[in-house]
Amino acid sequence: MSQRPTLLPLALFTLLITASSAAQAIETGFSPQAIQSWPEKSFDGHTSYSIVQRDGVAVLEAHANGQASAKYLEREIDLERTPWLKWCWQVSGVHPQLDETTRQGDDYPARVYVAQRTGLLPWQVESVNYVWSSNQPVGTRWPNAFTDKAQLLAVESGGERVGQWVSVVRDVRADFRELFGSDPASIDGIALMTDGDNAGVDARAWFSRLVFSSNGQPLDCP
Repeated sequence: MSQRPTLLPLALFTLLITASSAAQAIETGFSPQAIQSWPEKSFDGHTSYSIVQRDGVAVLEAHANGQASAKYLEREIDLERTPWLKWCWQVSGVHPQLDETTRQGDDYPARVYVAQRTGLLPWQVESVNYVWSSNQPVGTRWPNAFTDKAQLLAVESGGERVGQWVSVVRDVRADFRELFGSDPASIDGIALMTDGDNAGVDARAWFSRLVFSSNGQPLDCP
């Protein structure tokens, strides 16, 4: 008789653990510290990536002064379960003098991109680049000046919100359908970058965590 009262709390505890695990199974998140540990791909020199305190929280700072390198992670992400990609970012400035549709102007204070393999060869990849554009209106799309296998999408634009945290939420499957006419069940990698190599500009941005989720509820920015 003395053990019977412990059965209900134990059962409730088990249910709570199960529910918590189920909730975590439909959200894949990456902290600034985790992103900092990702491999780096250099295109021209090295963007400086570091963990800093900003607005009372630890965030990833990216600074490029004529350089371009990306933090990337090769990992399969299930878009049927977690189609929403969410993040917060902030930039110190934009470059309104650039023509971002050209090779000479292909620089962005902040970008996040996702990629899916379309074949076995290394160049058989499609990627969606979400950019903080200096001059293209929000919602504008255009092919990368170096390859039409990368489509750029302006999800923030101009200097109106420079110095402010901006929350972004994207339905990745919907964006691939819109930009490539494909409907991927998963993607194979994610990356972020601040770059200034083509125009020799100075750019600085801050990123909070990145999250793939089953719902489109925006993140709370720092």
